[in-house]
Amino acid sequence: MPKETKTLADLFHDTLKDIYYAEKKILATLPKMAKAAQNDELTAAFEKHRAETERHVERLEQVFALIDKKAQGETCDAIVGITEEGAEIMKDYKGSPALDAGLIAAAQAVDYEISRYGTLRTWAEELGLNDAVSLLQQTLQEEKATDQALTKIAESVVNQEAEAA
Repeated sequence: MPKETKTLADLFHDTLKDIYYAEKKILATLPKMAKAAQNDELTAAFEKHRAETERHVERLEQVFALIDKKAQGETCDAIVGITEEGAEIMKDYKGSPALDAGLIAAAQAVDYEISRYGTLRTWAEELGLNDAVSLLQQTLQEEKATDQALTKIAESVVNQEAEAA
């Protein structure tokens, strides 16, 4: 029996499930990272990102509704590995001056989401899902801003503190 041909719409839906799972996993991880952070500015950045991630999940649920699909995640091996790395950093560097630098690195690795959201936005355009394009673009902009904010914290204080110790 011939295998059913997969379409761009199928790929869009599968990738949407992947990023939905990732966002939910990140949502569970960010409070731990905020608690572990030693720098107040970094703690605040993680707390801000947690609030944004809640909105990201809501937007993804809206996109699922736009394509008449149930909002559900599918295990994303990439995010599982990235969050496990972050947990290792929190354990191995607890109390160390390098902890915050490691937390920033882990958080920026999580922002592989930037590529996912860019791809989903482009596919939504191709599929004529204009409302989805807008929702995905909002999240993409927030993810890029978070990445830039973390870089600024790293470069302005955290990396120097880690090196000086």
